[in-house]
Amino acid sequence: MDTELPHVLVVDDDRRLRDLLRRFLADNGFRVTVAADAREARATVGSFAFDAIVLDVMMPGESGLRLAGDLRTKIETPILMLTAMGETEDRIAGFENGADDYLVKPFEPRELVLRLKSLLRRAQRPAAPAAADEMKLGSFRFRLDRHELWKGDERVKLTETEARLLGALARSAGMPLTREALAAETGAEGGERAIDVQVTRLRRKLEDDPRGPRYLQTVRGKGYLLLPD
Repeated sequence: MDTELPHVLVVDDDRRLRDLLRRFLADNGFRVTVAADAREARATVGSFAFDAIVLDVMMPGESGLRLAGDLRTKIETPILMLTAMGETEDRIAGFENGADDYLVKPFEPRELVLRLKSLLRRAQRPAAPAAADEMKLGSFRFRLDRHELWKGDERVKLTETEARLLGALARSAGMPLTREALAAETGAEGGERAIDVQVTRLRRKLEDDPRGPRYLQTVRGKGYLLLPD
């Protein structure tokens, strides 16, 4: 087994789909581990470090949405949701629970491979830190070169989408960016509503008062802007 290959966890209660994805992903350059439900997935996540997780929304017992929300509080691994529901509200629910991307069933396995490779590219970090390039946000500091948010000596956990969003806003600090522009910058799926959800989540981590934000502000009729110290 090549331990240098990206390791993906596939969580789905459909055995045929699990087996199909295991074979297809293995044939396309991934190490693959599978789980049939949330309980098995938790045990597996506790034993291995994964590069990405493919997670079905609809599973007996604990849903994929609930599992994603719980995992997101513990790990930063990119999560791609599989859903049979194509409605916007269902996709938004996935993003609210920490998903980074989604695919609607039925889907082409080749598209899953492309989506995973895109998530992994976004998750890559420089091997060594670049010259200090920080932005101060109250008691926080944001490393623009590494898309890392720090509070003192403690790194604040950000999802890949949150990190890309904060990076895009930081690069245009003081200037409002439209939701459309932010969606394009971050690669977020789900349109403007998805950006609103990500901003809400980011404010909870960054602002003392998320309802009265000091740094990540809404510009009526335009979008959002970041106002550093």
